[in-house]
Amino acid sequence: MAGRPLHALLLPPAAGAGRMLDALAAALDGSGPAILPLDPDLPPARVADLLHAFTPATIETLDGEQRWRPDDSRPPAPGTGADLPDGTAVVIATSGSTGEPKGAQLSADALLASARAGLGRIGAGPGTRWLCPLPTSHIAGLGVLVRSILSGTAPVVVERLDPAQRNLAAFGCGYVSLVPAQLRRMLDAGAGLSAFDAVLLGGAAIPSGVLTGARAAGARVITTYGMSETCGGCVYDGRPLDGVRARIGPRRRIQITGPVLFSGYRNRPDLTGQALGDDGWFTTSDLGEVDEAGHLSVHGRADEMINTGGHKVAPTEVAAILESVPGVREAAVFGEPDSHWGERVTAVVVPASFANPPRLEELRAAVRRKLPAHAAPRALLIVRAMPLLPSGKPDLATLRGLGRDHAT
Repeated sequence: MAGRPLHALLLPPAAGAGRMLDALAAALDGSGPAILPLDPDLPPARVADLLHAFTPATIETLDGEQRWRPDDSRPPAPGTGADLPDGTAVVIATSGSTGEPKGAQLSADALLASARAGLGRIGAGPGTRWLCPLPTSHIAGLGVLVRSILSGTAPVVVERLDPAQRNLAAFGCGYVSLVPAQLRRMLDAGAGLSAFDAVLLGGAAIPSGVLTGARAAGARVITTYGMSETCGGCVYDGRPLDGVRARIGPRRRIQITGPVLFSGYRNRPDLTGQALGDDGWFTTSDLGEVDEAGHLSVHGRADEMINTGGHKVAPTEVAAILESVPGVREAAVFGEPDSHWGERVTAVVVPASFANPPRLEELRAAVRRKLPAHAAPRALLIVRAMPLLPSGKPDLATLRGLGRDHAT
């Protein structure tokens, strides 16, 4: 209904799981307000920015509920005061590539359509129980809660998945959603991934070695592609979910349509108009291709493309090659400013052994065997651990800072 209030929830995933699940269920069936789940561990200034951008009526923490009052010293957010579109159940915070806070408005119909299609695709029937080791303030974690509500079960929500927890069957869950970094840690620890009927894997580029290793260990891994604006994963193993269609639009951008799409960005009709076309297709920030069989391949984000000497380089494509090199455990690639090339391709590598890390020339040769010479990295950083965002994606801001200080 128009004018539905928005209720912000700053609840830790595990300790606040029950309250989050109740609030989500009420938002979905219309008996409660729409919800805005936020990470309570964010810096206070960031929380203040998100609240200012999305203008909830109330805020709930573990300590209780209170009305939200805007900071009168700050100019109102664009579009402030607009009603939520009919049927909106959730506003999920997403920053995209710019860091500018955007609130994707998700209707109950879209969230439930996504959950039903996902459950149907993987063959998960009623009574299915889910393990949720992802932040419930992100769409992937929230999606686990929606699927649990439809399944009629309470999910097991944990703050983090401890690699020492090798006996995953002890959770009593048939399904789990993970990001690649979590799967890698569990695989390295020898965890019994085959305890799950299926592992949904998404949120970041997936190293082929991790996928192969997990499947060799008996895990049924299903790769997913999607974002907040599509209620999370809407393409499983390259195939769109029932009712969802994918195509390649201008400048090789992936476009999505179907019942899982968001209705717009909270208080930002300008951004909504840029993202949602009049024909009902959402233009993503990702590059890809769709083959004759309708299989979608994702090549990376358009805004992360490296322009070196006038040539475009897809960093995720280069990173995937680097991770196939013996001695490379993890890899990420980004562009650094360069006076001659405009940007130089820089590789960040976590070696399998620090006693014998890979050499830059070795990595360059591996890339040149599969891609044009301009895609080969010109700089190499060796790190002990890959800095990651909460979503599991490499933290490019941190990597660029390392590059300024330690490029070789």
